[in-house]
Amino acid sequence: MEFHEKLQELRKRRGMTQEELAEALYVSRTAVSKWESGRGYPSIDSLKEISSYFSVTIDDLLSAEKLIFIAEKESQSKIFHICDRLLGCVDLLSVLLIILPLYPKTVDGYIYSVNLWMYTETAPYNRTIYWILFVALIACGVVKFLQMQWNINKGQNIITECSMLLSIVTILYLVLAREAYASTIAILLMLLKGLLIFKKGTDHV
Repeated sequence: MEFHEKLQELRKRRGMTQEELAEALYVSRTAVSKWESGRGYPSIDSLKEISSYFSVTIDDLLSAEKLIFIAEKESQSKIFHICDRLLGCVDLLSVLLIILPLYPKTVDGYIYSVNLWMYTETAPYNRTIYWILFVALIACGVVKFLQMQWNINKGQNIITECSMLLSIVTILYLVLAREAYASTIAILLMLLKGLLIFKKGTDHV
């Protein structure tokens, strides 16, 4: 007997509806419906709740293979979650391109390093483009964090792709504008993002 059949039988023995079982397990009715239709499995924590509520062992509910599968899936999900949070952090670190003294300013024949607010020795349109690119990268980080906070899976890959594209455009523009220090920071941030995306990809495989 499969897990979904066992869960249905245990619930019906108690004379419970899916709504009542969902309330008892502190999950949604949709989750219980999904489990009983065989379209998914509970998390390890939910399995413990089911086991305790019906006074059965987890081994009675699931085979060792299925239990390992669920554990691996949860582990992979946690790694994805951590990588997505870190991707958001890296994009937020783009604020360094604004606040750090990365840009040259000549005063009385001496060259000083200033932040973007004080940087006036470039064309106004250049500064405008810098601001647009840096703020867009920071916005990607904010959106990524909001998605994680509200558990919104839809669109996460699109935000990641936009973030990488913005990073590439930013680096190319900074290099062409001969902003050596800012280019270095932008390249380092993009490499960090690349490593995190690679980590997600290898764990998925």
